[in-house]
Amino acid sequence: MSDSIACYIEPLLTGLASGDRLEVRQCMRMILDAQPNGEDIVEQILWPALCKVQQLHRDDEMSQLSFQYASRLLAQIVHQMQQHYEPAAFNGLRVLLVAGDNFGDELAGQLACDLLEAGGYEVLYCGGGVANDEIVAELANRDIDRLVVFGADPRTLPATRQLIDRLHDIGACPRLQIIVGGGVFNRAEGLAEEIGADVWTDDPVDLVRIMVECPDDRMTHDQRTVGKRRKAA
Repeated sequence: MSDSIACYIEPLLTGLASGDRLEVRQCMRMILDAQPNGEDIVEQILWPALCKVQQLHRDDEMSQLSFQYASRLLAQIVHQMQQHYEPAAFNGLRVLLVAGDNFGDELAGQLACDLLEAGGYEVLYCGGGVANDEIVAELANRDIDRLVVFGADPRTLPATRQLIDRLHDIGACPRLQIIVGGGVFNRAEGLAEEIGADVWTDDPVDLVRIMVECPDDRMTHDQRTVGKRRKAA
């Protein structure tokens, strides 16, 4: 991490948790002055901050009030960061992106959506809470090239597993690539392989990289680890 912006993580987290909008704005101005590249700021500051806020909340080390302060302020920052990305030319690929249905995971999905758009993809982002039948129909009707599940939480994992199983079982969208990352997939080693994802990643910046580098990767039936022991989170 660049030393020029690393020093702003703690003040930013303090401002987020306390709902101090002025402090957060000042931190972001200084971060942007030191590092104008939006992708670098996401990778080095915003994604770690979002992960830390969610972890503290899960571990009951952050009150619901502070979590909501932090989440809403992070949402504002995420939307404002779009103007600082370096957009690539359209690559001809269409992505359907879904996420967990809590605010933090939907925000992670929005961050991934914005970065994918800047990376040259056409992105349809539906967030969480959409029935699998609707997702399967949308994949076919809109001729989707990539399905990304980013920021899923443990409550939505069974539905995600069922969705991937169904896509494999019925052979829908045979050229579709399934990518997962963030949320519960970061906390449970081997989970992405177990449920049959083609590619997996830890953070939204790496999501764009791995989709560019691994466009032809597909999980074969014998590679899936459903029912096998995986390492605990």
